[in-house]
Amino acid sequence: MAIIIIVTAFFASLLTLFSGFGLGTLLMPVIAVFFPLAVAIAITAFVHLMNNLFKLITLWKNIHWKIGLQFGIPALLSAIPGAWLLTKLTDLENVSTYDLFDFEATMTPIKIIIGSLLILFAAVEFLSVAKKTHFTDKYLTIGGILSGFFGGLSGHQGAFRSAFLLRTTLDARQFIATNAFIASLVDITRLIVYGINMNLLLKEVSLGLIIATILAAFAGVLVGKTGIHKITIAFIQKLVSIMLFMIGLILILGII
Repeated sequence: MAIIIIVTAFFASLLTLFSGFGLGTLLMPVIAVFFPLAVAIAITAFVHLMNNLFKLITLWKNIHWKIGLQFGIPALLSAIPGAWLLTKLTDLENVSTYDLFDFEATMTPIKIIIGSLLILFAAVEFLSVAKKTHFTDKYLTIGGILSGFFGGLSGHQGAFRSAFLLRTTLDARQFIATNAFIASLVDITRLIVYGINMNLLLKEVSLGLIIATILAAFAGVLVGKTGIHKITIAFIQKLVSIMLFMIGLILILGII
């Protein structure tokens, strides 16, 4: 059990260093195999926070502060009405429920809408015309508001944030570092608002496993950082496109 969780944390951290999102999506289902869902969510949230802070420490020199603040703060604030709207839409009738390998998948209207949006973003990234367009400074705030709102509505703010940040003038290193900065703001705010039930964590999970999982995520960042000089923004665009499509598809299918 521990080996599976630790290895997943390492590879998920390595992969998502470049995309800027997806750690929780990859890690939480694996942990949920071995622990109750509430515990799995708590572990994932804590690892996610520590991982983003570690990325921030190791990459802070590459942060584009103007874009980070001009984009990140509106994204942070606009996530609140998005999350509020989500609570109002939860009463909508499910489209379909089905069993998938002993897992109950639930297709809902909001998941289908958000999943379709993510797939649309993925398709746009593959268009050569889109790759030549960039946000000017005056559109950064608008991009932040839209990404934050849809992120709050879907619970997948990282996916929308990465899709929008790719339309800025950031190079590969700046994209990774600035994304980590904004993600840290989101995680810290989420921690302040919701908190992490450490008593629940320590009651259900050994401290050693929590530390080992965090260290594995740190190792993924360090390994990824050694090759960061070889990474181009074109590679990140392709990676983000693939992950946007995958997450959009599994959202539509009700798997997450």
